[in-house]
Amino acid sequence: MLFCTLMTVKLPPDLPAERVQTLRAAETALAQDYQRQGKLRHLWRVAGRTANVSVWDCADADDFHATVSALPLFPYLEIEVLPLARHPSALD
Repeated sequence: MLFCTLMTVKLPPDLPAERVQTLRAAETALAQDYQRQGKLRHLWRVAGRTANVSVWDCADADDFHATVSALPLFPYLEIEVLPLARHPSALD
């Protein structure tokens, strides 16, 4: 099942810089692992914002929630989710 997300990072201004660096490094590592697994199919930065648009391929809504909530930045993410279905006019 495919899910499209818009994720905006909302870090508290008083979060120590070293904690931010640790979180970002862990986030990058897990996101790259999800890409290698095929769970994170597409990942784009939203220009001019600390945000991304991504397409996830998960077994179902529960798997999607478990996958996304494991992200190190999850507590600081504002996430909009769109479940996707195949369009009848799509060629692929």
